Amino acid sequence: MKKIVFACIILFVVSACSSSKKILYFQDTQNAAITKNINHSPIRLQPEDKISILVNSKDVQLTNLFNLPVVSTRIGQTASLSNNATTNVSGYTIDSAGNIDFPVVGQLHIGGMTRMEVAAFVKNKLISENLVKDPIVTVEYMNLQISILGEVSKPGRYNIVQDKITILEALSMAGDMSIYGKRENVRVIRNENGVQKTYTINLCSATEVFDSPVYYLQQNDVVYVEPNSMRTRQSTVNGNNIRSANFWTSMVSVFVTVAIFCINYL
Repeated sequence: MKKIVFACIILFVVSACSSSKKILYFQDTQNAAITKNINHSPIRLQPEDKISILVNSKDVQLTNLFNLPVVSTRIGQTASLSNNATTNVSGYTIDSAGNIDFPVVGQLHIGGMTRMEVAAFVKNKLISENLVKDPIVTVEYMNLQISILGEVSKPGRYNIVQDKITILEALSMAGDMSIYGKRENVRVIRNENGVQKTYTINLCSATEVFDSPVYYLQQNDVVYVEPNSMRTRQSTVNGNNIRSANFWTSMVSVFVTVAIFCINYL
């Protein structure tokens, strides 16, 4: 009887240890360092993306010709403000062909460019056409976002404000995954040339994370953290009693108490 009880305790401990392996990130880096060359994939502009382009130079009146007005919108009222205002900067929405209509210059094709490439392109355009001698061009994202759903602390839509964002940074913005999230099977849904594709990434392995095509996220990506079996059981009709985590915790406590009693007195 003692041997049976002892074997049950060992089995329970082993089971608990195996469960913990599903929670730890980057398990393949615990005993050795991993060095990987990661291909940098910056954000590239797509149709329907909205950006702001601000041109500055020593001649303020001249550069104002190339800057959209800043507009403050209120209920029933619209008022134009100076270019130095910081409220509701107007922006350019890229059309289906990847173009924008830029003041004075006309149509510019910027689809597929990075933010820095757009700034350099506009600057060279202004100089080559003798419009501005010393332009300083600043480009910012206005509506680029990613969505993070599932077992994270703060699911929702998050703005992209930098030229590259990794899936690890995205999850940190959402407060990290909960203890119930499947770290070995995180999904990323991405629109590629009009086709919705789903990728999976295993955050338990650093090698797989760094090799994944979705390590760097793009605008409009949807990151979904699937719930594990325990969370799924909790969502059932009887999830708050028979099949809940609290129930099994209580059962384990009773089992251990009975096991200790059997070992000591049988």
